[in-house]
Amino acid sequence: MSTTFLPAVLPGSGATDYARYMRTDDLLSLQRGPDEWIHPDELLFQVVHQSSELWLKLARSHLARAVEHIGADQPGTAELVLRRAALCLHLITDQLRTLRHLNPAQFALIRTVLGNGSGFESPGWRELREATTELDIAFSRLLASQGITPVDLYQGQPSDPLYRCAEALVELDERIALWRTEHYSIATRIIGHGVLGTRDMPVDTLARLIAHRRFPTLWEARTELTGASPRGRYGRQASR
Repeated sequence: MSTTFLPAVLPGSGATDYARYMRTDDLLSLQRGPDEWIHPDELLFQVVHQSSELWLKLARSHLARAVEHIGADQPGTAELVLRRAALCLHLITDQLRTLRHLNPAQFALIRTVLGNGSGFESPGWRELREATTELDIAFSRLLASQGITPVDLYQGQPSDPLYRCAEALVELDERIALWRTEHYSIATRIIGHGVLGTRDMPVDTLARLIAHRRFPTLWEARTELTGASPRGRYGRQASR
């Protein structure tokens, strides 16, 4: 069964309006071609990282909207876009798993054409980190304007929009940690432990980043609440 396309009416290059709107000609030309490959798995490596940058761009857009909503005292609306951003991180974590199929010897060959490039230079991750800092400041200001602390918040009702917004921030933080965990697992699976990655950075540096929190006061509130409970105090004494 043949498919007949309607004439393209949008401006730009491409045989169809889909190609012109999505800019597929440009998008699909951004990867190295077979005549440039040092190994065919370069296409896998590039597609995973390039698509991750697109998802991170979308996540950054959602986080910028969340900052605006929090600043306007709209935590319920902020929660919705925060959940979307967390889903973006879930998706890039899932697709990262395709790199498990890279053969260590073949990836060692691919590394020779990466120059000094490193995932630490990702513009998407840099902007995501900046966005989470903005979010942390905005949410802290919102709580302060209402005269409550994160501990007060978590002693309230889970149906409270502020509570739900805080939990969306925690979920976002968890998604970042899960991505870092998967990244570290795959890196060591492919290149091993105790070795230097690109830019001569020890691969085990990735492990130390897993525990880093973007919204520390929301995690500290949990520790404080647990420590204030009788069982929490007993557990602390028993561990000494």
